[in-house]
Formats: sequence, C-alpha cells, structure tokens
Amino acid sequence: MLRSWRVKLKLLLATVTLAVLLSWLYLFVGSLEYGRFLLLPPCLGEQPSRDVEREALASRVRRVEEENQQLRLQLSQVQAEGSDGNPQWGASAEDGEPPGGERSNRTACPKQRTVHKCELLHVAIVCAGHNASRDVVTLVKSILFHRKNPLHFHFITDSVAHQILQTLFQSWMVPSVHVSFYNADDLKPEVSWIPNKHYSGIYGLMKLTLTKALPSSLSKVIVLDTDITFATDIAELWAVFGKFSDKQVIGLVENQSDWYLGNLWKNHKPWPALGRGFNTGVILLLLDRLRRLGWEQMWRLTAERELMSMLSTSLADQDIFNAVIKQDPALVYRLPCFWNVQLSDHTRSEQCYTEVSDLKVIHWNSPKKLRVKNKHVEFFRNLYLTFLEYDGNLLRRELFGCASLPSPPGDQLQQALEELDEDDPCYDFRRQHLTQHRVHLFFLQYEFLALPNPTDVTLVAQLSMDRLQMLEAICKHWAGPISLALYMSDAEAQQFLRYAQASEVLSARRNVAYHIVYKEGQFYPINLLRNVALANTQTPYVFLTDIDFLPMYGLYDYLRNSIQQLELPQRKAALIVPAFETLHYRLTFPKSKAELLSMLDMGSLYTFRYHVWPKGHAPTDYAKWRTATVPYRVAWQPDFEPYVVVRRDCPKYDQRFVGFGWNKVSHIMELDAQEYELLVLPNAFMIHMPHAPSFDISKFRLSAGYRGCLQTLREEFHQDLSRRYGAAALKYLTAERSL
Repeated sequence: MLRSWRVKLKLLLATVTLAVLLSWLYLFVGSLEYGRFLLLPPCLGEQPSRDVEREALASRVRRVEEENQQLRLQLSQVQAEGSDGNPQWGASAEDGEPPGGERSNRTACPKQRTVHKCELLHVAIVCAGHNASRDVVTLVKSILFHRKNPLHFHFITDSVAHQILQTLFQSWMVPSVHVSFYNADDLKPEVSWIPNKHYSGIYGLMKLTLTKALPSSLSKVIVLDTDITFATDIAELWAVFGKFSDKQVIGLVENQSDWYLGNLWKNHKPWPALGRGFNTGVILLLLDRLRRLGWEQMWRLTAERELMSMLSTSLADQDIFNAVIKQDPALVYRLPCFWNVQLSDHTRSEQCYTEVSDLKVIHWNSPKKLRVKNKHVEFFRNLYLTFLEYDGNLLRRELFGCASLPSPPGDQLQQALEELDEDDPCYDFRRQHLTQHRVHLFFLQYEFLALPNPTDVTLVAQLSMDRLQMLEAICKHWAGPISLALYMSDAEAQQFLRYAQASEVLSARRNVAYHIVYKEGQFYPINLLRNVALANTQTPYVFLTDIDFLPMYGLYDYLRNSIQQLELPQRKAALIVPAFETLHYRLTFPKSKAELLSMLDMGSLYTFRYHVWPKGHAPTDYAKWRTATVPYRVAWQPDFEPYVVVRRDCPKYDQRFVGFGWNKVSHIMELDAQEYELLVLPNAFMIHMPHAPSFDISKFRLSAGYRGCLQTLREEFHQDLSRRYGAAALKYLTAERSL
C-alpha cells in the first residue's frame, strides 16, 4: 500500500514538472517563432536547429515525458498486483517507443513516410489447396486496398493453388503488382522428415525454407500467413526493417497466448521459447543476413536436437523458429504487438489496442477462424468481411509517378480499348467483349480425378445468382463430373459459398468444379463463361448444356456408352441430346423415353421453344426421334442451336456474343464448318425448367438498337468465318441472306 502511494506521489511530481516545463517552453518558442504552436514543428519535416538552448530544453521535455509514462506503467502494474496478484501484460517498449498503450501511432502528427514511394515491396506466402487459395484473396485485397507501393508477391504453392492463383492474377491485371510462383513439391524433402501435428501439415513448415526457395538476389521479405488481414499500408511494416540492429535478422510479434509458458493442461510440454515465445503469422526476414549466418544448418540442427525429446512439432514452423531464438535471442527484433493481433481463444490480444487506429494486422490464427472468442470479435469480423466482399475490380488502381514494368497483355488490351470508336452505336457491345474479367477457378474443393476412361464426359454449364436453385436438382440427375462458371460479384460469391456449404447435396459432391467469373460491365458474358467452364474440364468429352435444363436420369452412363459404341474417339462428331420443355414449375420427371412421349402427347411437355423459336431445334427432327432406336445424322440448318456432346478440344465459343442472341448458333455453325457430324441420340433427352425472363432477353425484345447491334455482330462473325474456312463458309452467308 505504501509503495502504491509513493508511485502516485512520483507521478504527481513528474506531472507538475512537465506542466511547468511545457509552459516555459511555449513562451520561449513563441518569442522565437511568433507564437507558433509548440507541438507543430516536429510534424513539418526536418527543420534546422535555431538555438542550442531550445534543443536542450526540448530534449529535457522528452525525457520527462518518458519518465512520466514509465511511472504510469509502474502505477498500473502496482494496481493490478493489488487486485489479482499478477502484473498486467503489455507490449514492451522498444526503440524509444513508450510501453503499453502509449504508442507513437497515436500522435496527432502524421507519420513521415520512410519507404520510398516507388520502392518495390516483397511479400512471401505459403498457399496450398482450394480453401487456402480462397483465403489468400482476402489477404491480398486488404493489402492492395491500403498500399501505395509496387508489390511483388512470392507464392510457395502446390499445383492446385498455383493454377488458381496464376489465373486469378493474370485476369485481375492489377497495375504494379508482380507475382512469382515456387513449387512446394521441390521443397518438401527439406521438411518432410519433421513430424508435425499441426493442421497445416507439411505446408506449415515451408517458411523455414525461404532462404533457399526465394531468389538469392532477394535481400528481405515480409512473410504472411493466409489468415491475415491488413488494416494499414504494408509499407509501414516494410519500414521496420530499418530499425533492425546489425545482429537482428528476424522480426516477430510476441505470442499472445500462454502456449509456450506451459501447464495449459496436464503433461503439456511446449517447445522451448523465449518467454511467451513468438508468433510466426507475420515475419520480417533479412534473407541476405540469414544466408550468411547459415540459416538452413541452424534451424536443422536445432530441430533435430529438440525432436529427440519432443518427437514432433505442435505448431509447425513456429516451434522451430522459437527454439532457434531461444538459443540465440539476439537474432530477433520484437515487433509491436499491433503488427499481429492474434484472435485465437484466450489470448491477450486486447492489450495490443485501445483505439481503432492502433490496429495494423489482424491474425485469425484459431482453427475456429471467425467463430473465435474475443470481446471485439464483431468489429474484427466486420473488418474482415469488408475485404472478403469488396469488389476486387476497384483495386486496379494505377500508382501515379511510378514506372511499371511492361505487361504485353495489359498493353494490348489498352491499345484495343483506345482504338474503339465511342460514337459507334455498338460501342457497349465491343467494350464488353474486351472487358478483362477476374476469374477464380475451383472456388470450392474439387477432388475428381479423371479416370483413364477414353469415354468419360463432363457436364458444362454457366449460371448467375438467379439460377442457383437449379444446382441441387442437376446434381441429383447427373452423377458424373460437372464444370460450372458462375457470374457473380464478390459479395454474391460469398453468398454462394455459404449456400453450397449448407447444402447436403452440394457439400457431398467433390466432382463439381465451381469457377467464379466476377461481374463487370452491363452485359452477361455468356460465351466467356462457357469457355471458362469448358477449358477447365478434365475428361475427354464434354456435354455442353445450360443450367436451366435437367438431364434425364442415367444420362451420364448413357452418354459414355454411346461414345464407345459410336467409336467417337476415331471420328469427329457432335452427339445431339434432344431438348424439351415444361411450363410447370412442378414436374413429375419422366423416367424413360416412353414416359416422356406420353407426357408430350398429353401436353405437359413440349419440344423446346417450338412456340417462340422453332428454327433453333427443328433440325433435330423430333418426329423421327419418336420412333428412332439408333442414332441418326441430321444436316446443319440456319439458326440451329442444339445441345451437344463433343470432344473437349472442340472450338471455343465466340465471345463477341454477349447477353442474348446467337451465342450458341455461332458455335454450332463453327462445328459444322469444321465438318463435325451431327448425330441425334435416340434415347437421350433433357427438359428445360421454367424461370423468369433474363434481363438480357428483355433488352433484346425492347431495344431496336440491341437487335441492330446483334445483326452487325452476326455479319462480322460471317466475315471472320469466311476468312478462316474459305469457300466452305460461303453457305452460311448464303443461308443468312436467304432468310
């Protein structure tokens, strides 16, 4: 009790002294600088000293402030000991920064930028699998949102993450962002000998190998886990490298749980660590110094020694980093804890911040992720969801004043856009055709492995949010692999994710590939979507359909048998699946061709679009199909647009056709130009389910300008077809003019 009053007395005296000094200094500076505010000059950059006495006085004020802050900290510790006997925990003071909550980031003066505006910042991330690839996008968005510098991301990936992220960044086309990939399989032998109990598996050990994995020319890098969210410019973290001493090589935040203190449960024995240990979700690595120190040998020897008693790691690379630091504490630079606010259960993360402005980096390092227990978890969750659902198209911002490396695809696209005539009545159609959409392949877990079956076939379709209800029904009708392109905004993609994870039907399927094509522009890019879904199939054959159709039960097996019986691998053919439709939202789906014919006769089913667009499917010859028992050949006719089964390497859809009209007609025309046989399957069928008209078909029906532009695009397509196929394509132009 006596000690408490002595500390309070010291604090009072220090406060009075500080007040007197500040008042005297204010008057003194006012006489020198015409009354300018005392605390303003430090914010104005480097100003030459005008008076030695003034500098000495200012230095004295700073020392008194520091003593005052230290006294406050001691007082708070004394009060805490009086209440529960345990001193309160807080961030340690370093490099002149006050301890606890009195950090320099709360000053009224703006921080001076210590990183050059155009300096390239390097970030390394280990990413493997579908889920981590999805998580890392949110991390990247949070970095891009705040960044003011060029960035170079270095991804250590497995084959799945490599394909997903490479396609994403190529289609994202963010200025001044460079991406490099490193094969995790090449690094596995370096760490596969280490038993690891952590859920991250072998990939949780990969950060130990970065001195070897990354280019030898790279001297420093920020290393991040995928479950990180930035709340500030990453350049501020990069600037911390300048605070390292000559011996420090690793920057880390202290672990905010009691894990390394031990005794969390009976027989709990963590790896050795310095105090609370350090969390490796955010790491600053001076790679050149680590290489000179022989980092690879250092961590290997430490791991081998500790594994003799520990047998395995519990927290993957974090255990080994801490064991090395325990052995040589001089290696580590202690980052302030706001650079890694750790949101796992029972952490002391709340002591890293008292205001929103304190937050720099949020780390969802609990397996529970967003369901973690934390007093302010709603705030953190909302911050995370902001970037999760943020429109990534808005992050394609130029960094003015910084020279960017040449990007041939981007330069070509920019040139094509500049060549467009804005006075062209069809400018919007041509602009949409050139739009570069972000593409996130395999948005959900996909584990289908293509069997060496030369007759296997994948259902290919595209959809938007308003057709989501069709997915479960299609999965019940089609047991084989499915490739879907979904046209959605970032927010809609997250709604779809929750829908798919909550659906018993969809969550049970691992052979359905979902590819997100992010919304941009005013037209539905239907043929782009089809091409994305088509390009990412893994079977020799594809069934090209639309999401509104339900295939007959057993169609998957029937198609595989038909491909084999017709010896399709030795011939160029397109198998036509006859299309029907119902006007009833509730339908007792026919289980056979006989049932379908009965329903057709009763008027509950119709041949597809017979009442509004008979030319689209009339060449299928439904009258012949009724009695057919073997496949029969039909000839191409104008406007024919059947649904077909073809080889995966078939021609792509023409992406100039967006919205409604001629998107399938043009594709069938090109199949015919390439001399595909058109064969109608006698015992196959599909039924179109009713739905509200799409926005694009409404525009087609209401706008003469829309229809006029579609006619212009058709004529241009004919011209391109003639250039590619010569005289063989003249019949299409002749047929068009005869209509």
